[in-house]
Amino acid sequence: MDFRVDPRTVFSAGTAPTTSEIKSRQLAKLKESTKELEVTFINEMVKAMRKSVPEGELFKKNSAEKMFEEMQDKELSRAMSNNHNFGLATAMYRQMAPLVENRVYAAKESLHPDEAAVKP
Repeated sequence: MDFRVDPRTVFSAGTAPTTSEIKSRQLAKLKESTKELEVTFINEMVKAMRKSVPEGELFKKNSAEKMFEEMQDKELSRAMSNNHNFGLATAMYRQMAPLVENRVYAAKESLHPDEAAVKP
C-alpha cells in the first residue's frame, strides 16, 4: 500500500482538487513558462547584438563591467518582455493552452508523471 501524500495536491483537509482547479494551475504555469522563455530568447538576442558592436581600444572592460552589462541586458530583456510588444509568449501560450484545456484528468491523477508510470 502506498500512503504517501503529495502536499501540492491537497488544498485543505479532505478535499481533492477539482479538474478546473488543476487546469487553472496548469494554465498559470504555462503562462509563466512562456513568459520566461520569451525573456530568455530576448536576452540571447540582446547578447548577440552586443557582441556585434566592436569594443573600443582606448578603454578595456574589466570583469565587473562585463557582469554589470550582463545584468543590465537581463533586466532590459525582462522590461522588453513586460511591454507585451514582442508577442512571443502570447503566441506560444495561445498555441499550447488548448492542449492543457482539452486534457482529460483522471480522478487520482498524480502531478508527477513518473509516479503514475510506476505502480506497485
